[in-house]
Amino acid sequence: MVKKISIYLFSIVSIFTLAIAFDSCDLILTDPIADDQTLDGPIDGLSPEQLRIFLEGDEEFGKVFSFNEGLGPIFNNTGCATCHVSDGRSDPSFNLTRFQKNLGGGNHDPLTELGGLQWQDKCMPGYIAEVIPPDANAISERGGPPVTGLGLIEATPDETILAHADPNDLDGDGISGKPQFIEAPEFLYLPPGPHNGKYLGKFGRKAGAVNLLQQTVGAYLQDMGITTDFLYDENYNPLGGGFIDPIPDPEISTHVVTAVVFYLKTLKPPIRRMENDLRVIAGESKFNEIGCAKCHVSDMRSGFSPINALSYKDFQPYTDMLLHDMGPELADNFIEGSATGTEWRTTPLWGVGIAHNSTGGIPFYMHDGRTSDLIEAIRLHGGEAEAIKNIFMNLSETDKQNIIAFINSL
Repeated sequence: MVKKISIYLFSIVSIFTLAIAFDSCDLILTDPIADDQTLDGPIDGLSPEQLRIFLEGDEEFGKVFSFNEGLGPIFNNTGCATCHVSDGRSDPSFNLTRFQKNLGGGNHDPLTELGGLQWQDKCMPGYIAEVIPPDANAISERGGPPVTGLGLIEATPDETILAHADPNDLDGDGISGKPQFIEAPEFLYLPPGPHNGKYLGKFGRKAGAVNLLQQTVGAYLQDMGITTDFLYDENYNPLGGGFIDPIPDPEISTHVVTAVVFYLKTLKPPIRRMENDLRVIAGESKFNEIGCAKCHVSDMRSGFSPINALSYKDFQPYTDMLLHDMGPELADNFIEGSATGTEWRTTPLWGVGIAHNSTGGIPFYMHDGRTSDLIEAIRLHGGEAEAIKNIFMNLSETDKQNIIAFINSL
């Protein structure tokens, strides 16, 4: 993972000292990566103790598991950072795949007896990896998203998000953002939620997770086969003989989970760049004018958080955190809660302009990383975004490039 700035400074001082001691050596010093060019690093305002927990969580997030540490028996990747390189997204070769049988009429069969909902394509030696069954007609391939700024999203009051919801398109603008209300899983030990017993989903490609704890322990189990006190039962291939790996459960402690969740909460939001560039200014104006900001909402404000650095902060994620019908080209036919096979949660745009720094210089856009061309990514928007997409595609080349410059400044 990209080192913290303090670690860079320590390294530079150490190298400089060595250069003086061994002046016959030609040592080449490089500058640390600028804050606005990396997704890594803590949010401003953490106490020394909080920074200690942040660094502990950072180390655990970067851990690569082996079979004698609990990896498997079936899994997709060996660590958190495999799917979230330098706290950004991964390239499509590390995509995860979920599957189910869509029965129509909003109903589905999770195909649990055949290994659903997630396809674990790797396994321990001597075990049997899963295969996607022929009955699966809803196959959803998804890349790991960037994980920065998530604590601000978690701390955003429900009413702030719901103020942008218009599930029946009462204002007639063609945009009908829909909230995803879900029952909190038992392991979260939460009381009945404020929305008819349910909670507002904020995380995941289809807003299927209530908070970062649910998202984190789910990823440990489903992606790595690592058990916790929250999800204690081993994940295994039901067609593979029921073999369980020999490592005692839980395979990581609650202390580790807590440190990782704290780390995810307190990663800094991406920092804007080139705000005074005339193309960026013009692009932002056109972005708002044609209606992109109806879903990619710029300004949010967090509510109270036990972590003071997250409380009552203005931030710019460029998402409304709601579900939208994105049309047939992006459809996966996969039902998740109330999200249909064409609906996705609006992806935050912050950090898009430096996403390539985490993926070898090549950016990957959309939920599955299918394109490295931002204009093509916009063209793929259909459904509720169809009219706005068409306006964009008919803009002058200058206006298009200005909007692209603006997006790349986020």
